Amino acid sequence: MAIGMTYLQRWPHAPRNTLLLIDRHGQPVLKYAKVHTCDFSLEALLTPGDDFPVCELDTVAGPVLVGAMICYDREFPESARILMLNGAEIILVPNACDMNDIRLRQLSIRAFENMVGVAMTNYSGPGWGRSAAYHPCIFTEAGQVVDPTVVEADESEGIWIVEFDLEQLRRYRERETWGNAYRKPRTYQALVNETVKPPYARDDARRY
Repeated sequence: MAIGMTYLQRWPHAPRNTLLLIDRHGQPVLKYAKVHTCDFSLEALLTPGDDFPVCELDTVAGPVLVGAMICYDREFPESARILMLNGAEIILVPNACDMNDIRLRQLSIRAFENMVGVAMTNYSGPGWGRSAAYHPCIFTEAGQVVDPTVVEADESEGIWIVEFDLEQLRRYRERETWGNAYRKPRTYQALVNETVKPPYARDDARRY
């Protein structure tokens, strides 16, 4: 069993919203600080993270490559994309906000377009909850369409068991057309242009 927990990590000037993943041997194997802090809210007081690390998590079924994104990170497709490029097979998503159908579809799409498993956990309560997990496989090897939903919980508190077939996921990544198979990175320079023009310019937005 591995345990992921979020906490306010001590950091120069201001703390960071951080996830720590501890493996079944009791060793910390992944520390990720939230990159996309909610600068329009209280998280403007925090220090944003600056990368999307991936770790090799030892499990009884063998090693699996794991990354994480925290809450608002999931609103940006670049978060999951970079984790995929860094090798992630499973992405953990601790969440702390209301959860609606649009946000659930976002997570399902992040799994699909990057060919990764996604597991999100959220605080329970009215309008909240709805912890969910999605695998990327939408076709079987025989070409049959399958539902990528592994679990979608309700708003109540509970423990939800999720199973990812890693061998199926790896075979899928080797044969299908998404993920990093046919990207054209040389055409994506605009993604790293830090100039922000109206209507997206915000006085409180930090680009670091």
